[in-house]
Amino acid sequence: MKIAIPIVEGNLSLHFGHCQEFALVDIDESGKKIVNTEMLPAPAHQPGLLPRWLHEKGATVIIAGGMGSRAQMLFKENNIEVITGASSEKPEKIIADYLKGTLVTGGNVCDH
Repeated sequence: MKIAIPIVEGNLSLHFGHCQEFALVDIDESGKKIVNTEMLPAPAHQPGLLPRWLHEKGATVIIAGGMGSRAQMLFKENNIEVITGASSEKPEKIIADYLKGTLVTGGNVCDH
């Protein structure tokens, strides 16, 4: 499993399309632990680019604060599970909570 988290100023970006970089975190699912974390600069924002780009990087899950419905559809078409409504926290905390099954998500903070 590889989880993508959009990052701005070291924390999860509440709108994935406006992030500075992505944390791509490889997970050992059997041991529920982080194997590797790679920080990649986000490519220039173009409609529809991020789902394909993250799929090419091997992402299988994206955790975001907010995401428009079209983007969610494009991620699903690229076989990437979408989790929205996460808080602006450090990626390590988000991953730890996700792996423990305690990740708190609220409403999708994006309305387009």
